[in-house]
Amino acid sequence: MEKETLIEPIASELNITTKQVEAVLNLLAEDATVPFIARYRKEATGGLNEVVIREISDRYTYAVNLEKRKEDVMRLIDEKGLLTDELKAEIVKATKLIEVEDLYRPYKEKKKTKATEAIKLGLEPLAKQMLEPNYGKQKEEIIKPYLKDDLTYEKAIEGAKYIIAEMISDNATYRKYIREKALRYGKISSKLKKNAEDTDLKFKMYYDDTEGLAYIKPHRILAMNRGEDLGILTVSVTLQPERDIEYLEYQVIHKRHLLFSEEIKDAIADSYKRLISPSIEREIRSMLTEDAETKAIDVFSMNVKNLLLQPPLKGKVVLGVDPAFRTGCKLAVVDPTGKVLDIGVIYPNEKSKGATVDEATLAKSEKTILNFCKKYKVEIMAIGNGTASRETESFIADVIKKNHLDVKYIIVSEAGASVYSASDVAKEEFPTYEVQERSAVSIARRIQDPLAELVKIDPKSIGVGQYQHDVNQKQLSEALDNVVSDVVNNIGVNVNTASVSLLTYVSGLSKASAQEIVKYREANGKITSRQEIKDVKKIGPKTYEQAIGFLRISEPIEKLDMTSIHPESYDKAKALLNYMGLTEDAIGKQEIKDAVAKLDKKEVAKELAIDEYTLNDICEAFVQPLRDIRDEYPTPILRSDILHFEDVKPGDEMEGTVRNVIDFGCFVDCGVKYDGLLHISKMHRKDIKHPSEVLSVGDLIKVKVLDVDYDHHKLQLELLN
Repeated sequence: MEKETLIEPIASELNITTKQVEAVLNLLAEDATVPFIARYRKEATGGLNEVVIREISDRYTYAVNLEKRKEDVMRLIDEKGLLTDELKAEIVKATKLIEVEDLYRPYKEKKKTKATEAIKLGLEPLAKQMLEPNYGKQKEEIIKPYLKDDLTYEKAIEGAKYIIAEMISDNATYRKYIREKALRYGKISSKLKKNAEDTDLKFKMYYDDTEGLAYIKPHRILAMNRGEDLGILTVSVTLQPERDIEYLEYQVIHKRHLLFSEEIKDAIADSYKRLISPSIEREIRSMLTEDAETKAIDVFSMNVKNLLLQPPLKGKVVLGVDPAFRTGCKLAVVDPTGKVLDIGVIYPNEKSKGATVDEATLAKSEKTILNFCKKYKVEIMAIGNGTASRETESFIADVIKKNHLDVKYIIVSEAGASVYSASDVAKEEFPTYEVQERSAVSIARRIQDPLAELVKIDPKSIGVGQYQHDVNQKQLSEALDNVVSDVVNNIGVNVNTASVSLLTYVSGLSKASAQEIVKYREANGKITSRQEIKDVKKIGPKTYEQAIGFLRISEPIEKLDMTSIHPESYDKAKALLNYMGLTEDAIGKQEIKDAVAKLDKKEVAKELAIDEYTLNDICEAFVQPLRDIRDEYPTPILRSDILHFEDVKPGDEMEGTVRNVIDFGCFVDCGVKYDGLLHISKMHRKDIKHPSEVLSVGDLIKVKVLDVDYDHHKLQLELLN
């Protein structure tokens, strides 16, 4: 099929033009990256963003694969001499792979079945004749020619029925009808498996649960699947056997008043019970799981994106604390650039269950904290939220209060910190540090620049997902890589300070080329121009074109090198400066802001031959050359005193940070060790289908406590306007 034929449906489904789709596909074919196309080829795509560009790519790939499968199926059927014009038209018309497979099903080479054995006995003509009206004939005279050797009347009928059952099961029209009706009216049930142990009662709500297939929430499908995989639940799909069999009887018998109607009714019942129902149930389970996984990946991706976009607390000296009991809390002081100034350890917590810490050890731990704060002028203490977090927080809060320190503290998610600490990246960065010391560094850096630190960790370990270990891992990894790439390239990267991990996500760069950039600056000192990056090994013309616009030079020789303007547009940028009567020194200053505000952009675009999208991007870069989209997000809550979980009571109003958004609500950190659940029903927004329509990871919100379960450390929250 011609490429143009595939483009039109994509454009229609996405409500864009065929020209836009074609432009995207052509650019991708030229090995342009998605971030590059979204940022620097807006004039070609009409300003499409990364999400739409990837959607175009995915749909086109699906369409190409669908067409290839159609061709293969038609070829295979034709080789058997069975491809009719009518069948060919049906295959060509199919819009989904499952429809093509349904049409191919009767012609597939089958393994040994009851029907194939009956066919070997020569009973296929009898089966076909039984499906004809046979007016004026008797059953015996039709069957008699097939009775030979030990093939009795009863066995001949039985064999023919097996063949008919398989023919009915292979009928694409019947299968499509039953599948669609099942998805609309069918049920899915879960029950506690006999003798199964659900120690933590995680699956209690699924011990005896039945829900409509049309209404069940995606996260419940994944929960059932997990319970089934763990051997705790049995899960089954229920179709509508009576209605389905009635439909099949009408299609096969009632329209033609068959002589063998009773026998064919038996064949239909057998076909439905033995072949159709189990097969459709498997297909439906697979479809539901695929849909649930897609939605879970979407939610996880959205949460990761919002987590990566948390604003950095710039210019702060931070003391990172990795809490622990017996082994002590590891400390790491980092300067505003993330450079480690010192490391240490304190023992403020019980060394074993119920064993208190002696006064001398507490005093020594306090002195260590005070010395670090004084020597390095610590402004913020970042405490990991893992084991012993609450006890460590209590100790830190007491030290701050007792010594009147001008220091705030913040609880930081440790998710992934242990993964990073034991990784090759961490070992290369801190070869002489212990694992917990590396973790303390990571915790401190996470509030200075969350993005720069979190890119070192496998996104699946960041801790903001839902059933991320139960979904297709390849699709999850691809989706999360795309999210991280989009965030990194939207923000831009300082080429002189970025780690290999961060540079690897830059458009066009690989791990090898990122490593070469780091090697180059270590050997030659600070990079002072984008032009200089051409001297780096493994940075060829194509890589340079795709990456350079996302790489920033903080103190450049050429002022435009600090902006998001691509070097290919420098001539246009300089022409615009000349048009406004300004020089590059004005970039970022009030005078250029005033000049840009007065521009008649339509007139300028025409006079300077600059397309509308590029002109707008250049103007934005002139006004805010160091713009960071993360600055638009709320900064995290800093604390100086502790609130104990035991002190929380229903009716309390608190401020909290959204830590995770899931299908049925979100979890909120209110500074009391245990995150509270804000259910979607308590968000008080009309007609919302998903909590992400209201809240995102990192949002600061006000909540009211509805209920407190002190024994199980659970908080039920309500969103306040």
